[in-house]
This record gives sequence, C-alpha cells and structure tokens, in this order.
Amino acid sequence: MTNDRTSLTGQEEEAVLIKRTKKSSLTWLTITTLAISGEELYVNTRVLLVTEFLIGFLLLSLQSSRAASLRCIGPNPTMAGHCTQNSATEENDDVKRWHIESNGTGDGKGDKSIDYEMQRNLNTHHTYRASQSWSAERCATISDFFHRTSRPLLASSHPLPDNPSTLRKIAQWFLCPPSGKVAAVLVTLLIFAVWWASLISMTKSEALPGGSLYPMLILFIGAWCGGYVIKPTTLPPLLGMLIVGCMLANVPGIDVAKDIEPAWSSTARSIALTVILTRAGLGLDPVALKRLSLLVLRLAFLPSLAEVVVDGVAARLILGFPWTWSFLLAFVLSVVSPAVVVPSMLGLSEKGYGLNKGIPTLVIAAVSLDAVLAITGFGVMLGICFSQGDLAWIVCKGPLEALVGIAFGSVCGVILWYFPQKSSKNLSLFRSVLLIGGGLLTIFGSKAINWSGSGPLACLSLAFVAAYRWKDEYRGTGKKMPVEDVTGVLWMVFQPLLFGLIGAAVDMSTLDADTVGLGIAVLFMGLAIRMCVASLVALRSDLNLKERFFLPLAWFPKATVQAAIGAVAYDTAVEKGETDLIPNGKKVLTIAFLAILITAPIGSAIIAMVGPKLLHRTVENTDLQGNVNPALDVEEQKGADNKKRDPTTKL
Repeated sequence: MTNDRTSLTGQEEEAVLIKRTKKSSLTWLTITTLAISGEELYVNTRVLLVTEFLIGFLLLSLQSSRAASLRCIGPNPTMAGHCTQNSATEENDDVKRWHIESNGTGDGKGDKSIDYEMQRNLNTHHTYRASQSWSAERCATISDFFHRTSRPLLASSHPLPDNPSTLRKIAQWFLCPPSGKVAAVLVTLLIFAVWWASLISMTKSEALPGGSLYPMLILFIGAWCGGYVIKPTTLPPLLGMLIVGCMLANVPGIDVAKDIEPAWSSTARSIALTVILTRAGLGLDPVALKRLSLLVLRLAFLPSLAEVVVDGVAARLILGFPWTWSFLLAFVLSVVSPAVVVPSMLGLSEKGYGLNKGIPTLVIAAVSLDAVLAITGFGVMLGICFSQGDLAWIVCKGPLEALVGIAFGSVCGVILWYFPQKSSKNLSLFRSVLLIGGGLLTIFGSKAINWSGSGPLACLSLAFVAAYRWKDEYRGTGKKMPVEDVTGVLWMVFQPLLFGLIGAAVDMSTLDADTVGLGIAVLFMGLAIRMCVASLVALRSDLNLKERFFLPLAWFPKATVQAAIGAVAYDTAVEKGETDLIPNGKKVLTIAFLAILITAPIGSAIIAMVGPKLLHRTVENTDLQGNVNPALDVEEQKGADNKKRDPTTKL
C-alpha cells in the first residue's frame, strides 16, 4: 500500500519534526520573554504574557514528547521492537498472534508477506504504550522536583519539639500551611478583602474612598486591629479600639472617621446596645439569683446608689449641669463594665482564686444587678430630660417608661417560650432571629414613639424572660444555649464598631480642658465613695480583710455600658433637633469616653495583679475515679468542716 510518509525514514521524519518544533516554539518563547522584559508594557499586559509564557512552555513540552514518540513510528518494523524493549514478551505474543491470523499457523512457515497496515497498527499500539510510560516518568520527575523544592517550607517537615522555644513557635507560624498568629492575620485580611470587594461590586463607588461606606469600613478594620494588638497584654482590647477610633477622627491625614454620617453612627451604636443588653439578659441566671444572699444584694445596690448621688451632686455643682442631666450622667458613670470584670474574674476562678468564699460569684452577680440598676435609672432620667409639657407628667413619665419597658419585654419573652415550636428543625436559628429582632424593635421602636427610656429595659427583660425557660432545656447537660453563641458572634462584629465610633465621636479640637479636668474629678469622687461604701457593706460578711479590700477594686473598671448608653443622650438630642441640649449630650459622651479610657485598663490590671495576692487559692480535689470536685460546690465542704459558708458559693 502507498503511504506519503514512506518517502522518509523514521529517523529523518523525527529530525524534521523536532527541528520545526524547536524553531517555532523557541522563537515564540524568545519573543514572549523579550516582551515581558520591556519597560514600556503595562502591568496587565505583563501578567497576560506571563500566562502565555507558561502555556507556551507546556506546549513545547508536549510537542517534544510527541516528537520523541515518533521514534517508534515508521515503515521499518524493527523500530517497534527498539522502542518497546521493556515489553518484549507482550510484543512477541502480539507478533505471534499476527502470524496465526495471517497464516493460520504459529510456526511462521506460511506466506512471508505480512499486511503492512496491520504491522503499522502494531507499531502504533506499542508506540502509544511507550509514550504513556515516558509521560508518566516525566510527570513523576516533575512532581519529585517540586516536592524536594517545597519540602523545606512545609510544616510537616519541621515538627515542633516537645518544649519549643518562643522563637521556634514563631518560626513555625510562617511555614506552609501557616499557623498561629500568621494564619489568623491572613484569614482576617482575606475576610476583609473579600467583603470589601463584595461591597465594591454591590455599591460601586460607595465603598471606595470618598463614599459613605468607606470610612465605616476603615474604622471597623482599624478598631479590630487595635483590639488585636492590645489583646496579648493584660489590658482589655476595647482600649485599643477606643484609641484607634479617636486617632482616625483627629489625626490629620488619616482622619477618615470624621466623614461618617451621623445617622450611620447612631444606628450602629444602637445595634451594638441591643447586642450588649441581649447578652446581659441571657447571662442572668434566675436559679443563681435565687441563691444569692443579702450580702450580694447590698453589694450590688448600695455602692452604686452612693456613687449616683455623689456624681449627680458633683456634676451639678462642678460642671453646672441641670439636675436632670446631672443624674443622667451619674447613672452613666456609676455602672461597672461586665465586659471587663466578668472575663477577669473568670480568669481568677479558673486558677482557683477566691473559690473558698465564692468571691467570683459575688462579684459577677453584683455586676449584673448593678448594670440593671444603672440602665433602669438611665432610662428614667432620659425620659425626663427630653420630656416637654406638664411637670407632673414629666416626673411620672420616667418611672412609667421603665415599667412599660419591663412589662413589654416580659410579655415578648413569654411569647418566645412557645414560638417557635420545640419540634422545629431550625429551633436555634428561629430563636436567635426572633430574640435579636425583638431587641432591635424595643430599642428603635421606643425612639420612634418618643419613649426612649423604655427601650433598654425592654430589651434586657426580653432576653432574661426568654432565657428563663430556654435554660431549662440545657440545665444539667453542661452545654450553653446556641443563642448565646449567636450573640457572641454578633458582639465580635459590633464591638469594634461600638468602641471605634465612641472614640471617633470625641473631637479633640473642640474638647474643653475644663470639661476634661472637671469630668475626671467627678468620676474619681464617685469612685472613692463607691469603694468606701463597698468596704463598709462587706464588714458584715464572712470575708477577711484582704478579701474585703479586693471587692471595691474589682468594681473599678467602666467600659461597655458607658459606650452603649453614653452616646444615647447625644443621639436623641440630634434626632429631636434639640440644639440647646446637644452640648450637654456631647459633654456626657466625652466624660463617658474619659471614664472608659481611664478606668478600663487600670481596673483590668488591678484585678489581674492584685487578685492573686489578696485572694485565697483553692486547689481542686479529685476522687478515686479522677473526677474533679469543684470548690464552688460548698455542700460537701459544709459536711466536711461544718463551717459557715456564704450561700452564694453554690453557683
């Protein structure tokens, strides 16, 4: 049979193809390389050419592979055997089968003329098999090369020793895949980049510099980074968020926060207030509150009321506030921050400090009740400050707003006992949506009907009453309610916004030195009275001198509630257009900012450093089965030593 390729031998055809392949491919690669190195090309063009360069390199490899495979193609039958030496047995079997099919016998004595096409198919079959084997070997070589090259960068190649040094741990973070702080930073940057790109895609120029969303986004990222930098220290992360927010509003060149629209800022702070109050309501354990002794009630209310009275009178005499605004400021300053105190006390509790007298339980429970008292008083005074008309109605409206808020929140909480139904497949999701939605309704709805004092109490009551029944489903299981995890995630998002916006709301250029100095004086006067009253209240208890000295120090920090309600009066004045009340609201906000900035880091450091020195450390005992008997379970201790213990330690 005739064939166009029979005019050339296998070696000649191979040489021609390889020559053409190298000439075209190398010429193309040379041109591409020169184009990449050209300084006049744009960045996007270079990226495109780099991509084409890689594709061309792959094409060159494939063409070379094809040219090498042609060594086994041609009219010469002996070349098939030359290219398939590793499969000689299979080839001999195939040749033998051809002889049987063509001659009818396997002795090779038949017709010596073998069909050329059949022999060519045989050669092609073995050529394809040889090409596959050669490609697999080449892929294995490339894979081994990359594996040997990347091995020094892999974390699996450098396992940590049993007791690694700090530098060794840090070095491990930078290996592949990243871990530790490096991985956390990369994940955070990736999240920010993805969401920023999504916002740009959805809002176009609004998320770019000059848009309304851009300063909020920068403030959120900056506040989060500020908290992340402060977190490894003993200081609370909110301190870094406040400082970054203040810098982004007052430092020239980076003062992007001053472009945030007031409506956006007020809305974000109100949402953060909803999250704080919802978490506070969920954290109040009614069973534990029933076990509280009279000591805890005295520690919760008497020092706080004393501080309110002193701060109110001092604000009137020193700052010149009206009496209503003086006591509104007093309720803002009097509340202790659960966000600083609770984690600090839990840290001491985990180490065994104060467990023998139940001091962590005393402090945490008193802080929760203190927040309820302050929010109630603030709601009453807020309603009085912005009421207009009959004086008798103004006096009655404040307490009435508090009662209406508690009643409305309690009714909504009872409704959430039955809706959604417990058989729902998405029970936790529906509960979270209804709880957060109800909290937002109470905060924003109370503003819409000019009953702003009802909102905070309604939100707090809603979460507390709803959790009263929900906790029965998880009591004794050792599990938290899923709703608490949802509010925790929301707090992670809105905490940087809240404290960043509080810091950004302070205009350092218009800050009056007298307001700063006198405001700090009012703050410390109230703190001094609180500490004295708390020490006197603790005299009638089973606490020793060191423990009585520690209790007032534990209630020193102020942060989250001040950040949440400190701006409410200012926002309300702006929304109502009360221009004569806006300066008072601004002063309240400024003094609240100073209270957070001063007391939060000092209080957190005092608890961390003084607590281990003043409190007794209890070592946990284990039974024969290795189970831990917590020191808070004082029923066993009572039977063991027959000593009088404070009943609050049952929590």
